[in-house]
Amino acid sequence: MTPSNDRFRELRELLRSYTATGYAFDDTEDRRGVALSAYLRQAARDPARAAEAVAEIDDLLETGLFNDEIADDVDLLPHINPPHGKTVESCLAVIGRHLRQFLAEPEIPSQSPPQTAWEWRERFPGLSQLLGSYFYQEYSLEYSSDREALDDYVADTSEIDLRQVADEIREFLIFNESDQLLKKSAATLGLGVLPPEGVRLRQWLADIREIIVHRLQG
Repeated sequence: MTPSNDRFRELRELLRSYTATGYAFDDTEDRRGVALSAYLRQAARDPARAAEAVAEIDDLLETGLFNDEIADDVDLLPHINPPHGKTVESCLAVIGRHLRQFLAEPEIPSQSPPQTAWEWRERFPGLSQLLGSYFYQEYSLEYSSDREALDDYVADTSEIDLRQVADEIREFLIFNESDQLLKKSAATLGLGVLPPEGVRLRQWLADIREIIVHRLQG
């Protein structure tokens, strides 16, 4: 169960990025690793996230990683694997220094496609929710057709979130220039079924977007 105050919420999100390295710590004093680079590309779109992560790292290190006061909160954090001779605390301190440098020298949000599975899901949260929750591998056990699943999604989703997912689909299609990359990226976001027979995945996603936009205008 997540504590009501969720003391290390943003740090938890940051550490989830380390799925890209199998939770191995790959940062050095002078270089951001794969996972931290992915996180900061997304934080460039909302720098307040990095500031919150810094504050939470400071809180954790000051309180003490093994302090009983935060034991339940620490249990919820993904466990990164420090290199030989390093500790979790020293790894978090390195992350904190990179975050401070990032905040001191703001970066322009990247216009390039995400580079890790975590980053794809972070960049397209609305589309990930749609594909992973309504078009998962066994969705046919709950829905008789794609349209029924989409109608259920639209009915359960706020207008603000529908507008967001419509924008995300448009950008997702632009990022994935080739059909091969589009298929891989959609699977990363949770798509577990094939489009209707005779319909290419790109067209299917574009059709979903049009249906959502039409509902918003109706």
